[in-house]
Amino acid sequence: MGLMGDKARLLETRRLVGAPGDGSDQDDRDPSSHGSGEGSSSDTDCAAEAVDLELETARRRAAESGDPASLSMLGALLLRRGDLDGAERHLRAATAEGDRSAANNLGVLLHQRGYADEAATWWRVAAVAGSAPAAHSLGRYHRERGDEPAAEYWLRQSAESGHALGAYALADLLEHRSDVGAERWFRSAAERGHREAAYRLARILDGRAPSATALSGGLAAGLGPTTGARHVSAGGGDTSVRDLRAAAAGRRGQDGPAGEAEQWYRQAAARGHRRAALHLGTLLEGRGETQEAARWYLTSAKDGEPRAACALGFLLRDAGDCDSAAIWWRRAAQEGDGNAANALGALHADRGEPQQAERWYRAALDAGDVNGAYNLALLCAEQGRTAQAEQWYRRAAYAGHKEAANALAVLLLQGGDSAGAEPWFSKAAEAGSVDAAFNLGILYAGRDEDRMAFQWYERAAVAGHTDAALQVAMVLLRDGGAENTEAAERHLRVAVRGGSAEAAFRLGALLDREDETRFECEEWYERAARQGHRRAQVRLGMLVAERGDVVGAAHWYREAAEAGSRNGAFNLGLLLAREGSEPEAAMWWARAAEAGHGRAALRLALLAARRGGLAEGQMWCARAVELGPPEVAERAARLQEALQQELTA
Repeated sequence: MGLMGDKARLLETRRLVGAPGDGSDQDDRDPSSHGSGEGSSSDTDCAAEAVDLELETARRRAAESGDPASLSMLGALLLRRGDLDGAERHLRAATAEGDRSAANNLGVLLHQRGYADEAATWWRVAAVAGSAPAAHSLGRYHRERGDEPAAEYWLRQSAESGHALGAYALADLLEHRSDVGAERWFRSAAERGHREAAYRLARILDGRAPSATALSGGLAAGLGPTTGARHVSAGGGDTSVRDLRAAAAGRRGQDGPAGEAEQWYRQAAARGHRRAALHLGTLLEGRGETQEAARWYLTSAKDGEPRAACALGFLLRDAGDCDSAAIWWRRAAQEGDGNAANALGALHADRGEPQQAERWYRAALDAGDVNGAYNLALLCAEQGRTAQAEQWYRRAAYAGHKEAANALAVLLLQGGDSAGAEPWFSKAAEAGSVDAAFNLGILYAGRDEDRMAFQWYERAAVAGHTDAALQVAMVLLRDGGAENTEAAERHLRVAVRGGSAEAAFRLGALLDREDETRFECEEWYERAARQGHRRAQVRLGMLVAERGDVVGAAHWYREAAEAGSRNGAFNLGLLLAREGSEPEAAMWWARAAEAGHGRAALRLALLAARRGGLAEGQMWCARAVELGPPEVAERAARLQEALQQELTA
């Protein structure tokens, strides 16, 4: 008798051995094991035992009549309950009568008993007769043995028959070979409810979406991340929470690949896939939907995903709840998440608890997170333990940590070892450290190697380094030329966006040269002035004075003068003198003259002469002659001679 059609249904039976090519963690694996029964559903496992007993009784009665379908069903029920001996007897009987479901399930049973080759024989019988589950199992069997052509043939037979597990296994095989056809079959399996396929499809689509990276600023104020540097709380692995959150931050739209990826993440997460829930959380957080992101992080974390616990901790910290954040970080860190351990260390460091910070940094290092060594170095540097800091910087730098290499170079340079610092700066810069590129510029500038200095400054400036952009602009302005001036303006605007007061002042001065751009210069002078830039305060005072705003001019001159600007003090004196406040004007001129302002000294000399203070006038004249400039010195000399004649008359 020929093989019969599918008349019996069997629950999918989880395979008891590993499944190469599954592409999923043990606790995320769908029931995609060898020998899954045809047309089965794991939801049937929820049927009450009483109902199963009734069904079994009825099927035993039918089996007595020798009906192959009933024998097959009875064998399936016994297989599900673990009665392998009873199941085998009935399945073999049904198989002998040509029932293909029985042949497939007999393969399942034999595979569970460790007879993989005999199992494959029966799967082949069933697959040839059109069983998609058997073709899936047979394809997996061949893949385990390294026979990929045979594996692809049978998996494709299963997938093209609409079998979700076959489609997933085929996609996994194709993706392993970097075959673009994998996406089609992941999609096919996902559309049939396969959660791991939905997750893998989402990852493919997610990889097509643009990602964001951030570059941080440099070492302008002194040399250093070794002093006052912030401890790093996220690690550098490819699948770290830091990387996931950073990439998600650049995918704010819900259209295109990112939007479709989110749909599949949702499908997989809703079916209990913890990594899908994690990725969904990062996408939502990147769009600013933090409440929903937190719910998915929590779901994933409760299912045992340490990265989700770590991400939830960051979300809570950003909301100001550091105590709750610490609970989740500790949970993730105890499961070996280096990111979370670093976050805990940074938290304790911020709280002034260095021993606890060191404990967690070491835990991060033990978990393979090189940031643990970098943070230990920062901690030691803050405590003045320079030798230990150098040791940890070296360890992190040798492991490829670019900022550790830069910090090590800074430490060596501070110790006078510029020869030892240079290769570490170079290594860090070549690895992408913008700070290191800027510091190389400082190093070469200190050696008067201007061409090399400019090259490294320019490299850092292109990457957005504020102080490097300022240095490049200053060189271009010094060299002159219309083209250089335009380029200098672009770099100054970059530096201004980075918060540089000096760049704002120089941009204002550049725009102040031309009538058509002068209207804009006041904006930049004011920005620099509000940041305490004394020269900008003086220039701004002059601009508002030209408009007749005496109060505004006096304010900015006074700000500059009180901060030590001799020009601010001189101009404030002029303003006060015009307003009739000569005594106060004299006070500010005296301050300016004592700071080396020749014109202020001349003003004081004239004021003294007018009041009849000939000796005082001569003293200020001598000071003005000494300070200059030439035209001031010439006038002061003539006045001094006249005062001398009057004294001796």
